[in-house]
Amino acid sequence: MPTTGIRESALEAIGRTPLVRMRRLVPEGAASVLVKLEGGNPTGSYKDRMALAIVEGAERRGDLRPGQRLVEFSGGSTGSSLAFVCAVKGYPLSIVSSDAFSQEKLATMRAFGADLTIVPSDAGRITADLFVRMRQEVDRIVEREGAHWVDQFHNEDALVGYAAMGREILEETQASGVRIDAFCAGVGTAGMLVGVASALRHQAEPVHIVALEPTSSPTLTEGWSGPHRVEGIATGIVPPMLDPGTYDEARAIDEAEARALALPLAQQEGIFAGTSSALNVTGALQLATALGPGGTVVTVATDTGLKYLAGDLFHA
Repeated sequence: MPTTGIRESALEAIGRTPLVRMRRLVPEGAASVLVKLEGGNPTGSYKDRMALAIVEGAERRGDLRPGQRLVEFSGGSTGSSLAFVCAVKGYPLSIVSSDAFSQEKLATMRAFGADLTIVPSDAGRITADLFVRMRQEVDRIVEREGAHWVDQFHNEDALVGYAAMGREILEETQASGVRIDAFCAGVGTAGMLVGVASALRHQAEPVHIVALEPTSSPTLTEGWSGPHRVEGIATGIVPPMLDPGTYDEARAIDEAEARALALPLAQQEGIFAGTSSALNVTGALQLATALGPGGTVVTVATDTGLKYLAGDLFHA
């Protein structure tokens, strides 16, 4: 995307987000922690990268006809990003979501013009069964509307968008003379972890890639899933794009510890982001502590805290 001059559409505002060094919350004697601030994308989410890559990939192959409806099930950020891209490109969009996800995200999808189907959750909790029921609604919309299903869990076009993020991280660190020792991120579809890792592996020195998940749903680390409240990750399955060779380690992070970090992140580092971002930073701090001085750990603040103000995340 261009970095100067007038952009021809809002789609050209995707990407080129800042990479910042944490200053106050990193323990003494730990490695440096760098955070990619993806809240600077047009919808305030890293998923803008994925949405654009997926829609343009379908256009190039002829899988998506002019004016054809798209459909996807989403906890909110994917739906918001798809709604944004479809609004600019002129495609109708149906999103299947749930009351388990933030009202701000649901409102954002509607604001961009998406049609929403809301599937009731189990007391606001994110469970594997919830995603099964959401997928069933997608199938009904495909059959009824002749819609193009985005299929984010299998759609490798997403990797194109996320590889661009990885290249940005490499450019930014190399320009500052910094070597990356580890990269960690929570896993939902795993597109971001796999896409970024594919780019970071071009660094001369190896980068340790760590897939994160909440201890309340440790599918990768222990083989079982459970209810949790970390939107955007831990869907109760091993995502198809997460092949064994795409990461080096899986690590479970305490959800309560991550949620407790959200306020200090905002108040001491100026990093205003949601639950999955706080989980990413919690994992990065653990890795930094183990790595010790002289090393560098990179992670991602996937979105903006503005999407979580109606909930209890930022209540002191």
